[in-house]
Amino acid sequence: MNNRKAQIGFSQRIRLEWFEKTANLILAGNDKTALRDSLQEILKDKVSVGGQAVRGNREKVITILMKTGLTVPRELEALRDEGLKILQGLPRKDRIAVHWGMALAAYPFWGAVAAHTGRLLRLQGTAAAAQVQRRIKEQYGERETASRAARRVLRSFIDWGVVKETGTKGLYTQGDQYSIEDPKLIAWLLEASLHARMDGSTAIKDLLDSPSIFPFLLAHVSAEHVASLSPRLNILRHGLDDDLVMLRENNGEAARKEGAK
Repeated sequence: MNNRKAQIGFSQRIRLEWFEKTANLILAGNDKTALRDSLQEILKDKVSVGGQAVRGNREKVITILMKTGLTVPRELEALRDEGLKILQGLPRKDRIAVHWGMALAAYPFWGAVAAHTGRLLRLQGTAAAAQVQRRIKEQYGERETASRAARRVLRSFIDWGVVKETGTKGLYTQGDQYSIEDPKLIAWLLEASLHARMDGSTAIKDLLDSPSIFPFLLAHVSAEHVASLSPRLNILRHGLDDDLVMLRENNGEAARKEGAK
């Protein structure tokens, strides 16, 4: 298992506006030091107010913001670069899709919480924090850190407006949803979601309807079209409506698995 995909990492409540400010700072040409200094200034009166702990919550928030923007893992650099280009051409209200995608790719734990939340919303119209936390602990182990991090990711979803609180504590309903028609953005978001999956591949119909991207309603695009829009994706023909989309780095492994069936 990819070690990054087994880690929690995303353990703080992160507001959408902080992702937006981080992306703007990167686009403005700030290097690692300048970006960290700017984020310290932005967050000094919002997180760990008055605190200077080396590994305090503010530092953890900054680490998450930087790892989803500037200091991403090497295998995500091309995805990040393209995401920043797409971001510049989007109206602010639609930029949430790129921020969501980078959170998914850089921190698969975000995707796991999103998948459980989206699945519950789809099945029963509501998602209880306790249900999500129970499923997360089944996946990541009976650790309080997993349960606590899941709570904070759920709070982030509320801050982002994609889930809403009900009159019952810890019970959420669907929040804002965004229709996406642009094939380029759809292909990019699907590629980002593949990075959050253990095997880096899945059927195109499952990708387009994945609960991990529950805030987004994606227009139908074919696997061939998706692959043509990204040099980092490939397809494996399964049938007329069941093509497998995969990250190119996993193409050989996927082909071997298919041949072994």
